[in-house]
Amino acid sequence: MKKLVAEFIGTLWLVLGGCGSAVLAAAYPELGIGFVGVAIAFGLTVLTMVYAIGHISGCHLNPAVSLGLWIAGRFDKKELIPYIVAQVLGGITGAAILYLMASGKEGFETGGFASNGYGALSPGGYDMLSAMITEIVMTFMFLIIILGATHPKAPKGFAGIAIGLGLTLIHLISIPVTNTSVNPARSTSQAIFAGGDAMGQLWLFWLAPLVGAMLAGIVYKLVFAEKE
Repeated sequence: MKKLVAEFIGTLWLVLGGCGSAVLAAAYPELGIGFVGVAIAFGLTVLTMVYAIGHISGCHLNPAVSLGLWIAGRFDKKELIPYIVAQVLGGITGAAILYLMASGKEGFETGGFASNGYGALSPGGYDMLSAMITEIVMTFMFLIIILGATHPKAPKGFAGIAIGLGLTLIHLISIPVTNTSVNPARSTSQAIFAGGDAMGQLWLFWLAPLVGAMLAGIVYKLVFAEKE
């Protein structure tokens, strides 16, 4: 239960901090955070939670991460579904808190609510194939970073920095394409409040990250796991 509560709180923070920076701060050009600021915010949420709850739950905060770690032999299968449920619920709760905060301003409209998408919902107008490739590759690399940074032979105490900066870099690359998911829990939480086409496109932001994570888990297990 401690692990599940940690995953719930951690995913809540990821959504509130990362998506919150997009919905609240990025809405004001004079603040100047733009895509770069949002990317940094997402990286900071993971970096802070790695050191806050990493020793409790491993700080997955993401169904794709949990799946990839299981495929790589780093996570117990029996904990997979409970972790995913806790992450999705934490993300939805974070989005609900963000909605209550954002709706306190007169004239507030939900709009895209930092949801993910392709086509008309892509910040840069990228199509479904571009979105699929982007999400698979970015999630694959995210899992490779996580698996490598947490390897027993990796420098101790620096995993959070590598993972947080890795997520920042992923956002810098892919925000224009999909608004960056690499995390089905994060995508679900925002799509629920954005509704409409965001919900209709949500399938891609489950499928692609899970595929990318599975591929990374397989590659890691075949190439690197025997060296641990």
